[in-house]
Amino acid sequence: MSGSSSRMLTLLSLLQSRREWSGGELAERLHVTTRTVRRDIDRLRGLGYAITAMKGPDGGYRLAAGSELPPLLFDDEQALAIAVALQSMPSTGVDLDEAAARAVTTVRQVMPSRLRHRLDAVRFTDVGSSPRVDPHTLEAVSVAARDRRTVRFDYGEARDRPPRRVEPHAIVARTGRWYVVGWDLDAADWRIFRLDRMVMKFPGGAPFTPRAIPTGDARTFLAARFTGSDTGDGWPCSGEFLLDLPVAEVAPWLGDGEMERVSDTSCRIRIGSWSWSALLSWILRFDSAFTVLGPPEFVAAVPGVTARLAASVAAADGAR
Repeated sequence: MSGSSSRMLTLLSLLQSRREWSGGELAERLHVTTRTVRRDIDRLRGLGYAITAMKGPDGGYRLAAGSELPPLLFDDEQALAIAVALQSMPSTGVDLDEAAARAVTTVRQVMPSRLRHRLDAVRFTDVGSSPRVDPHTLEAVSVAARDRRTVRFDYGEARDRPPRRVEPHAIVARTGRWYVVGWDLDAADWRIFRLDRMVMKFPGGAPFTPRAIPTGDARTFLAARFTGSDTGDGWPCSGEFLLDLPVAEVAPWLGDGEMERVSDTSCRIRIGSWSWSALLSWILRFDSAFTVLGPPEFVAAVPGVTARLAASVAAADGAR
């Protein structure tokens, strides 16, 4: 790609990323003069892009919203991103696989030969996630959250009960599943619902006034509920171990924990879970010697857990 063509693609990307740019700002980002910026703007206009000029000391430019765009132009990185993103549609959890396949074909047709070959070289199979979200449900709840409108829906297998009435505040995608964080009007409390289990009844009901999500934002609220916490994105119980195993053998199972190499055959681990018992069960999977380092609450809880384990063995012997 020639220098001027590459620069025009960068210029177009900048104009699309922000409402207004001054000529000086564009020149600085592109490392050219304002005169060169004006020439490139004229070239883009010649290709059919509606770019308006604004008056001022430095002048300014704005890409008109809603204008009909000419054939798509992509640089190499954008072409690769499109190929990966569209072929990764199954992992999003949204049932748009066929539409994504058609989109790949459509985009390919408007690319130059060089980029078509680059796109065709990126081929892989994404097994995706199950269950899948109906894209119409995703769209309806997204619009309701944006417009602050109450939604009514059946949830899960409980079709014999009245529909849920929820004020949707935000949608969060997490590990291939989609969730809506909302205020349940009947429960008078915050709830999390999986979109794949929702069957919409009335997607755009009465308007509502947004409430403050307890943790400050929907992502943190969802993460907190998954870790059993009510206040933030963290586990209620966190403990530290010294484990007699090399780092390489522990790393695949570390998850969101932290690990520090102590020697070739041992490592220090900090991990969280919903209870002290769960922390012990996590470390016991390795069938190797370990030392509980803390905190004091964890150290104090260990004898009680071991006593429960011993009692379970005694109970099993007595039942024989």
